[in-house]
Amino acid sequence: MESCDLGDRQHGPVWHRKPGPAAPRGVLVNIIHSVKGYHSKTIRFLNVAFDSTGDSLLAGDYQGNIYVFDLNGNRFSLVQRTMQACTALAFNLRRKTEFLVALADYSVKCFDTETKEVVSWMRGHDSSVTSISIHGSGRYAITTSTDTAQLWDLDTFQRKRKLNVRQSVGIQKVFFLPLSNTILSCFKDNSVFAWEFDTLQCKYRLPTPVEGSALRYKAFAVTRDGRIFVAGGKSNQLHLWCLESKQLTRIIQMPAKVRAVRHLEFLPDSFDGGSSQPLPPTFKVVEDWSKCTSEANKLTTRVTSGRSKRPCKSKGSKIQTRLMKLHVNTSLENKENELPGGLNKKRLRALLKGFGEYPAKYRMFVWRSLLQLPENHLAFSSLIDKGTHSAFVNIQNEYPIKNRKLLRVLQRTLSALAHWSAIFAETPYIPLLAFPFVKLFQNNQLICFEAVATVVVNFCQHWFEYFPNPPVNVLGMMENVLAYHDKELLQHLIKYNVTSQVYAWPLLETLFSEVLTREEWLKVFDNIFSNHPSYFLMIIVAYIVCSRAPLLHCNQTADFEYFFHHRNNLDINVVIKEAYHLMEATPLDIHPQRMLDDFIPLTKGQYPVFNKYPKFIVDYQTQERERIRQDEIEYLRERQLAHELEVKAQEQKAEDEAWHRKQEILREAEEQRRKMLLEEEEKLAEQRQRLAAVKRELKVKELQLLDASRRRFLKYQQDQRQMELKRLNDEIMRKASMREQEIAATVQDVEVRWMELESQRQLFEQHLIKDQETVKKEMKEEVDAHRRKVDLEDHLVQRLMKIHREDKQKPQIVAEENLAQAEQKLLDTDWRLQALHKLRHDDQAREKRYEEIAKLLHDNRVKEAELLKAMREAEEKKWEEVIQKKAQLEEEQKAAAAADEHRKQFLEGRMNEALEVAEKLQREDGYFERLCNLKTGCTERGVELQQGPRSENICLNDLSLSESSSHDRRQEDLACQEWELMAEVRRLRQKLTSRARARHPPARLPATPWTP
Repeated sequence: MESCDLGDRQHGPVWHRKPGPAAPRGVLVNIIHSVKGYHSKTIRFLNVAFDSTGDSLLAGDYQGNIYVFDLNGNRFSLVQRTMQACTALAFNLRRKTEFLVALADYSVKCFDTETKEVVSWMRGHDSSVTSISIHGSGRYAITTSTDTAQLWDLDTFQRKRKLNVRQSVGIQKVFFLPLSNTILSCFKDNSVFAWEFDTLQCKYRLPTPVEGSALRYKAFAVTRDGRIFVAGGKSNQLHLWCLESKQLTRIIQMPAKVRAVRHLEFLPDSFDGGSSQPLPPTFKVVEDWSKCTSEANKLTTRVTSGRSKRPCKSKGSKIQTRLMKLHVNTSLENKENELPGGLNKKRLRALLKGFGEYPAKYRMFVWRSLLQLPENHLAFSSLIDKGTHSAFVNIQNEYPIKNRKLLRVLQRTLSALAHWSAIFAETPYIPLLAFPFVKLFQNNQLICFEAVATVVVNFCQHWFEYFPNPPVNVLGMMENVLAYHDKELLQHLIKYNVTSQVYAWPLLETLFSEVLTREEWLKVFDNIFSNHPSYFLMIIVAYIVCSRAPLLHCNQTADFEYFFHHRNNLDINVVIKEAYHLMEATPLDIHPQRMLDDFIPLTKGQYPVFNKYPKFIVDYQTQERERIRQDEIEYLRERQLAHELEVKAQEQKAEDEAWHRKQEILREAEEQRRKMLLEEEEKLAEQRQRLAAVKRELKVKELQLLDASRRRFLKYQQDQRQMELKRLNDEIMRKASMREQEIAATVQDVEVRWMELESQRQLFEQHLIKDQETVKKEMKEEVDAHRRKVDLEDHLVQRLMKIHREDKQKPQIVAEENLAQAEQKLLDTDWRLQALHKLRHDDQAREKRYEEIAKLLHDNRVKEAELLKAMREAEEKKWEEVIQKKAQLEEEQKAAAAADEHRKQFLEGRMNEALEVAEKLQREDGYFERLCNLKTGCTERGVELQQGPRSENICLNDLSLSESSSHDRRQEDLACQEWELMAEVRRLRQKLTSRARARHPPARLPATPWTP
């Protein structure tokens, strides 16, 4: 046993001498990964995954290193370092260079072995992924953990569905069944369910194991054909189910020391795919003895239908194995594999798998053995003696072959086929089908004929059922397989209307002879003859699938036709491997093996009758060919008669030529005149047509000119209107600006005029105030004089009168001022209300006011002149009244002076009388002295009163009590007249102001807000 230590190498050979296919069974090589250093150690591999062919495998260790081992190429390489342990691997994706890795962080990654890059990163599990199952098409994957199973689309790497279970149940494994669209789910409670992949509906559930069984399923395995299912767990028993009948068929008892089964694996024989075994095939069991010594912890047991083998065992102790016996009939299988010439079909397949082809020296012998040719010399001679068939008499015209011998052998072989069965005489592609074998067996015509006949009978089944059309049923089977394995390519072909008659039928009818070289063709037919007839259809589908890259770039029907009729740069070994993969991965419901019969060799002595075609069509075509031959004979006879008649006709023609010549001259003259007339008529018609065309052109030009002039006129009108609108707009803008300027000037004029009136009013008020001050000053002087004059006589009476007068005047003045202010406020309020009202209607009456503004200004000037005249007249009237009042005041002053004189005389008379009475009382208590003092004081006061009025040109000696009271009355009258005059002036001002505002309302200034 050879050992391979990977060490620090990233690539290298697996072994130094590759074992051959016939090497004894056992361990071929022991692969380890050790790290050398201060602490040398060996890194354990955790998971391994093989591809569909078994030629390559993936291995991942607990440090995250993933290696790919090519067993055929004797190479290994490090494809990825994930830096964490991998828990599961999968290698059978649709893209052969990609693989899936489940990591310890609960994620699944897809890597490419060539580029060594991450293709996708899939997340969604909450616990470690324990298994990955790939669908047979390689487009879908199922990842399983203890709590969930998830279905992924490997084209988009998106999760499609998710299976959740209760935590108490748990999932053991979920995987695809081979060759079907069924998903099998196994749970910890020993329940097994089957689900339909397309709809994810439950198809069935396997029955519960035997009552009282303590078996807990841990390991599962299924045969390659998906018919038998085996399960094992914490027990020494294995349960075997038949998935077709859904029944538990066998219980296999393992040795007593076996405590648990860790892994199960079926070991099918070569080339059978697990489908040719009528009974459960051999499988491998990895057992776990948990309570044995460390050297006997693991044991690999090979369990077959009739024996049990252990390749390695650590101790010499004998282990008893009890197995439920299965009735096996191996003689039938051995008989089927035995071939003529002492060859065995299984051994030939093993040889073919090992070397890829049969030895060229013995190929023809192997083919004769595989095809089991009977070599019926007599029967073949009878077919040859019938001669060349009428259908192939002129075959050299259709197939110009330079080699005369090869052409003659091809003609004889085709004629023998046509004499054997009439269908081959009518089949147009039979020369293309037979030519490769004719070229191979041209020295042995018997073998050539029987090889072609065997191929037609076995590998061309159902081809002639739709004659003369291509075999639609066979093409449909291949299209179904292509749709299942590469739907994208099929959709591309359908998109460009490329049917199976374009991409499959050329390969079928020529048996790949147009697209393959001689060596490639021989290698392909080595595999075709060694397998079931359905393999021929599968290899055509594999050729199409392997050519998907150039086909996806084609977009013309001619490109597709050229591709399938010429050689292409394609590795035929890849095509062969892909065909084996399709044989294994195609479901049974669409597998061609279900529609095609097994290989049946030709019978010895006489060849079998070949009538698997629509006989009435072939007979009809034969009859039609015979009818055509008779028609050809009749045609030859009629042609001879026609020749004789032609001679007689020539003689008759010579006689009639003279007459015809004369008639011809006359006819030519007539024809000449008729031609001249027709030419004149044609010329006239052409002239009329030209005239009509000229008229039509003139009319069109006229219409065009009219239309152009109309458009120009419309454009001119439009321009004129635009100019008019622009002019009007400019005029409106100019008038608006002028109006605004006029309004602003008018407003300024009104404000100036108002300021002038206000200044005149203030000046007039100042004059009035000055006059009032002058009058008040004079009155004050008079009042002071009067007060000093009457102080001695009637102080209390004057004081009361003064108080009464002041109390009467003050409320009156206050009331008048308040009334004036209220009236002023009322006027202001009315003015503002009117202004607001006018502002609301300003837009409507603006044009009218602008027209009246000049007139109003003129009227305003006139009114102002009238107002000034009226004020002057009022002023003159007031001055006249003042003069009159002054005259009246002088008269009253004179009357007061007379009254004062009279009062003086009265006081002097009374004083004299008092003195006289006092003289009489002199003797009583000094009364006389007091009177004298009183007289002296009165005299002194009289002197003072006489001196005071003189300074004012008034004589106090003439004053009296009646004159003082009349003076007070006059003073009150003057004060009343003064207040009336001031009220009249205010009323006049208010009236003029309201009249002016009513006639000249203030302009509306939009930018100036109104405030009370």
